[in-house]
Amino acid sequence: MSKRKVIPSPADELRRCAEKKLALRGEAPAYSQAGFLKLVHELQVHQIELEMQNDALRAAQAEIEEGQRFADLYEFAPVAYLSIAADSRIRLLNRTGASLLGLPGAQLKGQLLASYMTPDSRPVFNTFLATAFAEGGHQSCELDLLPMNRRQPLAVLIEAVTDPEKEICNLAISDISALKNAEEALREQKEFFRLVAENIDGFIAVLDSRGRRIYNSPSYAHLLGERNITGSLSFVNVHPADRDRVEQAFRETIVSGIGQHLEYRFMTENGEICLMESHGGVVRDAEGAVKYVVVLSRDVTERHVAAEKIHHLAFHDPLTQLPNRLTLNDRLQHAMAASKRSGRYGALLFLDLDHFKPLNDAYGHEAGDLLLVEAAQRIVKCVREMDTVARFGGDEFVVMLGELDVDFAASMVQAELVAEKIRSSLAAPYFLAVNTCGGVAQEFEHHCTASIGMTLFLDHERSQEEVLKSADIAMYQSKEGGRDRVSYAASQ
Repeated sequence: MSKRKVIPSPADELRRCAEKKLALRGEAPAYSQAGFLKLVHELQVHQIELEMQNDALRAAQAEIEEGQRFADLYEFAPVAYLSIAADSRIRLLNRTGASLLGLPGAQLKGQLLASYMTPDSRPVFNTFLATAFAEGGHQSCELDLLPMNRRQPLAVLIEAVTDPEKEICNLAISDISALKNAEEALREQKEFFRLVAENIDGFIAVLDSRGRRIYNSPSYAHLLGERNITGSLSFVNVHPADRDRVEQAFRETIVSGIGQHLEYRFMTENGEICLMESHGGVVRDAEGAVKYVVVLSRDVTERHVAAEKIHHLAFHDPLTQLPNRLTLNDRLQHAMAASKRSGRYGALLFLDLDHFKPLNDAYGHEAGDLLLVEAAQRIVKCVREMDTVARFGGDEFVVMLGELDVDFAASMVQAELVAEKIRSSLAAPYFLAVNTCGGVAQEFEHHCTASIGMTLFLDHERSQEEVLKSADIAMYQSKEGGRDRVSYAASQ
């Protein structure tokens, strides 16, 4: 069996220490009870002193380490730290401060910080520094700093805390050039947007996801007055007949993020209705959801009216406002197609005013134009709304009658009645007034008759050109027969 290791008791340890201490003194161990207890007490006191000294050493070491960490934080901080005197002379600075001023720290100590300010900033800095020393506390200001070897100044934020006892002002200097540049860029963008919004030939609206107005360009005052419309629902001014369609398009834009092109009627403050053309776009938030809808609108009422006028001029005679030859050809084509479907006859009447040229010769073209306009109005009154009266050219007119009868004879009777009605109406006296060279209106009575040629058509038995030619031949038959009459031409 192995022997068990005996662990000495504390008393044994103290005894050995005491014996060792006495041996060092050259004294023999004294084993009296009183001597032993005295020696133990001395050792205990000594141990406590050693432990107290160790605690003090550890605390001092901790303070040193903490001071080193603070020094590291100060030295390598991203903000420039400087300690300056009342005259702005630099006493202490960190690496960032040296880098900000563009020189090594050793060269900067003792120099005036004010000398690194731009000329415009020096008076401001001097006042700021004087206030910091006079009032103490926390002070701050924004200045322009001009480091060594730099052409452009830096915008900086200086924050000061004064230590009156040491007569030192501690500064924290932050480079805010990027922030200032961003603010300036934002200001320029806002100014640019304002100029665009105020001068654009249209209307700009920024709407939230519910369609409420966040911003409206000043041009909206022309439509809705000078009142504040921010926060109002944008759909209120859309014409009720178009409102559902516009709201649906807005909802689709919110869901899809794709703006739409719309035309709709808009109701103004004074009750007028204009036609608006709008293009939408979206602004998304950081998560990609649609936050705003930007709508650019234009009042296209005048453009729409002008387009209608152009369209009307393209298909109508500018003097009489009757359909022109192009429109006649289109409607004749449709009438022949309708005749095919229904089996009903149609009729074409070719009219030429008799002795029209002598009127122009006697009273001028103004009188001729007045007669043509009056003649056109008389012809229109003699036919149905579904029929077509066209000016073919000069003093020639064409009347197209559709959907007469399935029976040829009955259709002939209907067409002859209309032709005779037109002939009689055109033969009635005309009372015209023209301006003389002196600007005085001259009124006179004029008599005019018409030679009319008529032909019937069914389906596409003949082409459009053949139908027109047939009616034209019949008209010349009326001319040759003495004028002021109606002649019928059979199929050619």
